[in-house]
Amino acid sequence: MTGEGGARRPPRRAGAPAPAAAPAEAASARAKPPPRELDDTSLQHLVGYAASRAAIELRKVFTAHMAPFDLRVAEFTILMLVASNGDVNQKQLGRALDISPPNMAVTLDRMVESGWVERVRSTHDRRAQHIHLTARGRALAEQARRISTTMEAHSLTALSPAERALLIELLRKIAARGAARKP
Repeated sequence: MTGEGGARRPPRRAGAPAPAAAPAEAASARAKPPPRELDDTSLQHLVGYAASRAAIELRKVFTAHMAPFDLRVAEFTILMLVASNGDVNQKQLGRALDISPPNMAVTLDRMVESGWVERVRSTHDRRAQHIHLTARGRALAEQARRISTTMEAHSLTALSPAERALLIELLRKIAARGAARKP
């Protein structure tokens, strides 16, 4: 093997530690160029792309604020819907969140195990189960609701209060249009 200047180095024995690289060589091997930003101009005309990029950022904010409670987005939403609507069943929640019945069952199972909700058999329809908040679930819902009122503020500082309200209104219109097409 030849090293710098063509000098011959003896071969390394199996199991022997590799020789340490020179400090400058090691630093250059560790220093990686910053990742190249991709050109997304071909996507910028798409509302869905812009909404998806914004949703990714806002999901990070949600996770940072709700992680201490071990709350996922769907669970938070279920807590808020049950707290606001009282007698709701699993099917209604699944429709509202566009979650399939098996996935809704798994999510509710986790929430029951966490002590946040309980399933109560309907007195009107024995096939239906209503979802009720437990005392622990009510306390968590209230705490999460308080946090949710301000958790996005930093991310939305580029928007005026009127722009925020308009953005929410426009996104809700798009969502309502999609919901109207469902059978």
